[in-house]
Amino acid sequence: MEQPEEPPDSQPGKPASRRMKLRYAGVCTRCGATLEAGEAADYHRASRTVTCVACRAQRADSLADGPAAAPRRAVEVPPGLDHVDGEAGASAAAEFQRRHDARRERMMAAHPKAGRLLLAVFDDPQSTTAWSAGAVGEQRLGQSLAKAAGPALRVLHDRRIPGTRANIDHLVVCPTGVYVVDSKRYRNARPAFKVEGGLFAKKRRVLTVGGRDRSSLVAGLHKQLDLVRAALADEVDVPVGGYLCFLDADWPLFADPFSVEGVGVVWPRKLVSMLGKPGPLDAERIEDLQWQLHEAFPRQQ
Repeated sequence: MEQPEEPPDSQPGKPASRRMKLRYAGVCTRCGATLEAGEAADYHRASRTVTCVACRAQRADSLADGPAAAPRRAVEVPPGLDHVDGEAGASAAAEFQRRHDARRERMMAAHPKAGRLLLAVFDDPQSTTAWSAGAVGEQRLGQSLAKAAGPALRVLHDRRIPGTRANIDHLVVCPTGVYVVDSKRYRNARPAFKVEGGLFAKKRRVLTVGGRDRSSLVAGLHKQLDLVRAALADEVDVPVGGYLCFLDADWPLFADPFSVEGVGVVWPRKLVSMLGKPGPLDAERIEDLQWQLHEAFPRQQ
């Protein structure tokens, strides 16, 4: 009996199979064992099938003993994600609406007769309107990324960080790596940096926006970067970086992007241009990384 063909373990420049935790339940193509979602198995890219860890170990020890058993049936592979997954700004818009409605209910309860007039005269507080402005910024940046998206540039918007109420604005997978992008909308304020330290202290750059220290934005992005790196811990060859993208800011006419503590500071058009640069990751690897990020950081409900 002719031995059934199985995808090779490696190809020049890229492995044809990789060990991973399954996204969905499936069946081992060699022994027919049921593999549950979350169980480790070897996924074969070309045939989109899986082999259980035990079978791979047995095959390595017994290839010379004779032909392998005929494959049973392949794992059912779900359809892939779109090039753009998720809705940009959805969480911020929902939070604005929640706060707006809660204020309206409090006002009407406290002032049954004059409530409507007071609501018409006095706007929502800045702590509420900031969510609306942030949602608009995320949506606009999302539109720019969507225009550039394709097999070699995949985007995930508004991703939930499990166990918290926080979210990641945008995740981008492109030929040069994986990037966390945090959109910020500061009207008519100029992003810049100042250098602190010297002599007896190490020099470092500090982010300023409109002359005010905004180091917290850089620190917040670094926390998100740590989470993404942890989610891709097995992808040791994939660079992970981050950008703060400022919309409606007072960028100078001949502005240059800059970095602060390893975080890039850019505007939308420049960001899209930088993400479109060629790199070592091909379309198949980019799609696989998008799936892994989708699992680690699900869409907001």
